[in-house]
Amino acid sequence: MSTLYQSPRITIREFLPQEQQTFLDLFKDNQVTQYLPVTSPERYSEMFNELLENYEKKNLSRWAIFDTTNNNFIGMCVARIFVHNTNQIEIGYVLSKAYWGKGIATEVCKALTQYSFANTNTKEVVAITDIDNTGSQNVLQKSGFERLNNLIRDQDEMAYFKIERQS
Repeated sequence: MSTLYQSPRITIREFLPQEQQTFLDLFKDNQVTQYLPVTSPERYSEMFNELLENYEKKNLSRWAIFDTTNNNFIGMCVARIFVHNTNQIEIGYVLSKAYWGKGIATEVCKALTQYSFANTNTKEVVAITDIDNTGSQNVLQKSGFERLNNLIRDQDEMAYFKIERQS
Protein backbone atom coordinates (compact mmCIF):
# COMPACT_ATOMS: atom_id res chain seq x y z
CA MET A 1 0.00 0.00 0.00
CA SER A 2 1.42 3.33 -1.06
CA THR A 3 1.10 6.51 1.02
CA LEU A 4 0.65 9.72 -0.93
CA TYR A 5 0.86 12.16 1.99
CA GLN A 6 1.36 12.01 5.74
CA SER A 7 1.09 14.73 8.39
CA PRO A 8 0.50 14.73 12.15
CA ARG A 9 -3.26 14.94 11.39
CA ILE A 10 -3.95 12.94 8.24
CA THR A 11 -2.68 10.15 6.02
CA ILE A 12 -3.64 9.99 2.35
CA ARG A 13 -3.02 6.50 1.02
CA GLU A 14 -4.24 3.84 -1.35
CA PHE A 15 -7.44 2.05 -0.41
CA LEU A 16 -7.00 -1.62 0.47
CA PRO A 17 -9.25 -4.09 -1.41
CA GLN A 18 -11.04 -4.95 1.86
CA GLU A 19 -11.97 -1.28 2.41
CA GLN A 20 -14.65 -1.21 -0.31
CA GLN A 21 -17.49 -0.98 2.24
CA THR A 22 -15.71 1.92 3.99
CA PHE A 23 -15.55 3.70 0.62
CA LEU A 24 -19.22 2.95 -0.18
CA ASP A 25 -20.46 4.04 3.26
CA LEU A 26 -19.04 7.53 2.69
CA PHE A 27 -21.67 8.14 -0.01
CA LYS A 28 -24.67 7.12 2.14
CA ASP A 29 -24.92 10.51 3.93
CA ASN A 30 -27.08 12.89 1.88
CA GLN A 31 -25.32 15.94 3.32
CA VAL A 32 -21.96 14.53 2.19
CA THR A 33 -23.24 13.89 -1.35
CA GLN A 34 -25.50 16.94 -1.77
CA TYR A 35 -23.05 18.69 -4.13
CA LEU A 36 -21.85 15.57 -5.97
CA PRO A 37 -23.23 14.42 -9.33
CA VAL A 38 -26.07 11.95 -8.84
CA THR A 39 -24.52 8.47 -8.95
CA SER A 40 -25.89 4.99 -8.41
CA PRO A 41 -24.59 2.58 -5.74
CA GLU A 42 -23.45 0.36 -8.63
CA ARG A 43 -21.34 3.20 -10.02
CA TYR A 44 -19.66 3.73 -6.63
CA SER A 45 -18.73 0.03 -6.65
CA GLU A 46 -17.31 0.42 -10.17
CA MET A 47 -15.34 3.48 -9.00
CA PHE A 48 -13.79 1.40 -6.23
CA ASN A 49 -12.73 -1.34 -8.66
CA GLU A 50 -11.31 1.31 -11.02
CA LEU A 51 -9.22 2.92 -8.27
CA LEU A 52 -7.64 -0.45 -7.43
CA GLU A 53 -6.77 -0.94 -11.13
CA ASN A 54 -5.30 2.56 -11.26
CA TYR A 55 -2.94 1.75 -8.37
CA GLU A 56 -1.58 -1.24 -10.30
CA LYS A 57 -1.03 0.91 -13.39
CA LYS A 58 0.50 3.71 -11.27
CA ASN A 59 -2.10 6.11 -12.66
CA LEU A 60 -3.78 9.06 -11.03
CA SER A 61 -6.63 7.80 -8.92
CA ARG A 62 -8.79 8.12 -5.81
CA TRP A 63 -7.20 7.69 -2.39
CA ALA A 64 -8.36 7.16 1.19
CA ILE A 65 -7.92 9.86 3.85
CA PHE A 66 -7.45 8.64 7.43
CA ASP A 67 -7.06 10.41 10.75
CA THR A 68 -3.44 9.82 11.82
CA THR A 69 -4.26 9.98 15.54
CA ASN A 70 -6.95 7.26 15.70
CA ASN A 71 -6.95 5.75 12.17
CA ASN A 72 -10.61 6.76 11.62
CA PHE A 73 -11.69 7.02 7.98
CA ILE A 74 -12.14 10.69 7.00
CA GLY A 75 -13.01 10.45 3.32
CA MET A 76 -11.53 10.14 -0.13
CA CYS A 77 -9.79 12.39 -2.60
CA VAL A 78 -9.06 12.24 -6.30
CA ALA A 79 -6.56 13.53 -8.85
CA ARG A 80 -7.36 12.81 -12.49
CA ILE A 81 -6.92 14.13 -16.01
CA PHE A 82 -9.46 16.97 -16.44
CA VAL A 83 -12.13 15.96 -18.94
CA HIS A 84 -12.49 19.55 -20.30
CA ASN A 85 -8.73 20.06 -20.83
CA THR A 86 -6.46 17.01 -20.82
CA ASN A 87 -3.40 19.20 -20.11
CA GLN A 88 -4.83 19.92 -16.66
CA ILE A 89 -5.16 17.72 -13.57
CA GLU A 90 -8.47 17.97 -11.69
CA ILE A 91 -8.55 17.38 -7.94
CA GLY A 92 -11.44 16.81 -5.58
CA TYR A 93 -12.37 15.37 -2.22
CA VAL A 94 -15.30 14.05 -0.19
CA LEU A 95 -15.08 14.18 3.62
CA SER A 96 -17.36 12.66 6.24
CA LYS A 97 -19.35 15.29 8.07
CA ALA A 98 -17.50 14.74 11.37
CA TYR A 99 -14.40 16.21 9.69
CA TRP A 100 -15.94 19.33 8.14
CA GLY A 101 -14.68 22.74 9.28
CA LYS A 102 -11.40 21.46 10.74
CA GLY A 103 -8.99 22.56 7.98
CA ILE A 104 -8.61 19.03 6.66
CA ALA A 105 -10.05 19.83 3.23
CA THR A 106 -7.50 22.64 2.85
CA GLU A 107 -4.67 20.29 3.83
CA VAL A 108 -5.95 17.67 1.35
CA CYS A 109 -6.18 20.26 -1.47
CA LYS A 110 -2.63 21.44 -0.86
CA ALA A 111 -1.33 17.85 -0.67
CA LEU A 112 -3.11 16.83 -3.90
CA THR A 113 -1.85 19.94 -5.67
CA GLN A 114 1.74 19.23 -4.62
CA TYR A 115 1.36 15.58 -5.60
CA SER A 116 -0.04 16.51 -9.04
CA PHE A 117 2.81 18.91 -9.78
CA ALA A 118 5.44 16.46 -8.47
CA ASN A 119 4.13 13.41 -10.34
CA THR A 120 2.85 14.80 -13.67
CA ASN A 121 4.02 17.35 -16.22
CA THR A 122 0.89 19.47 -15.84
CA LYS A 123 1.29 23.21 -15.51
CA GLU A 124 -2.23 23.67 -14.06
CA VAL A 125 -4.28 21.94 -11.40
CA VAL A 126 -8.02 22.69 -11.45
CA ALA A 127 -11.08 21.98 -9.35
CA ILE A 128 -14.78 22.47 -9.89
CA THR A 129 -17.54 22.72 -7.34
CA ASP A 130 -21.29 23.02 -7.34
CA ILE A 131 -22.16 26.70 -7.71
CA ASP A 132 -23.75 26.65 -4.21
CA ASN A 133 -20.88 24.83 -2.47
CA THR A 134 -19.31 27.90 -0.86
CA GLY A 135 -17.49 25.75 1.72
CA SER A 136 -15.38 24.03 -0.93
CA GLN A 137 -14.95 27.29 -2.84
CA ASN A 138 -13.47 28.88 0.30
CA VAL A 139 -11.18 25.87 0.76
CA LEU A 140 -9.87 26.20 -2.79
CA GLN A 141 -9.20 29.92 -2.41
CA LYS A 142 -7.42 29.30 0.94
CA SER A 143 -5.32 26.69 -0.89
CA GLY A 144 -4.16 29.27 -3.45
CA PHE A 145 -6.60 28.52 -6.27
CA GLU A 146 -7.96 31.36 -8.41
CA ARG A 147 -11.65 31.47 -9.32
CA LEU A 148 -12.18 31.53 -13.07
CA ASN A 149 -15.35 31.93 -15.13
CA ASN A 150 -17.91 29.23 -14.39
CA LEU A 151 -18.03 26.25 -16.71
CA ILE A 152 -20.85 23.95 -17.78
CA ARG A 153 -20.61 20.22 -16.98
CA ASP A 154 -23.54 17.97 -17.89
CA GLN A 155 -25.85 21.00 -18.30
CA ASP A 156 -24.93 22.27 -14.82
CA GLU A 157 -23.07 25.52 -14.18
CA MET A 158 -20.05 24.82 -11.97
CA ALA A 159 -17.60 27.08 -10.13
CA TYR A 160 -14.16 26.63 -11.72
CA PHE A 161 -10.79 27.13 -10.00
CA LYS A 162 -7.16 26.89 -11.12
CA ILE A 163 -3.68 27.03 -9.63
CA GLU A 164 -0.53 27.18 -11.77
CA ARG A 165 2.80 25.46 -11.25
CA GLN A 166 5.35 27.83 -9.76
CA SER A 167 8.33 27.97 -12.13
